[in-house]
Amino acid sequence: MKRLAVLLSAMAALALAAYAAAGVLETYKVSATLKAGSETPKPVGTMAGATGAFSGSYKENAKGGVLTWKLTFSNLTGPATAAHIHKGKAGVAGPVIVPLCGPCKSGQTGTVKISKAVIAALEGHNTYVNVHTAKNQGGEIRGAVKVSG
Repeated sequence: MKRLAVLLSAMAALALAAYAAAGVLETYKVSATLKAGSETPKPVGTMAGATGAFSGSYKENAKGGVLTWKLTFSNLTGPATAAHIHKGKAGVAGPVIVPLCGPCKSGQTGTVKISKAVIAALEGHNTYVNVHTAKNQGGEIRGAVKVSG
């Protein structure tokens, strides 16, 4: 009986080790509230109440993850020519790390593969989403991306 208990314990330990080695990949939620006042450099001639929202989730995999997203916006100076996730802290313009759409329509959704480096930037609170227009090619509305488990 004692041997059976030891054998069962060893099998359980091996099963847990295999499960841990495979890596439990999690799903995370992302969100951002976009405002003209958060954009860098400051946009020109923005409309009163220019706002937007970015939401979605990503599921990690061995190479990075898959991001599913939704983008809404209103009161822009013109049609949205593009939207991206950029790497950068508040008040700093940074490079595009995930193209979202271009041209974009409010309510647009999408799915895109993201790298481990992008996941690290997202989880490191070092990313923002912005929406570009012809009048504000550097971006018209912007918001820091928040990640929650």
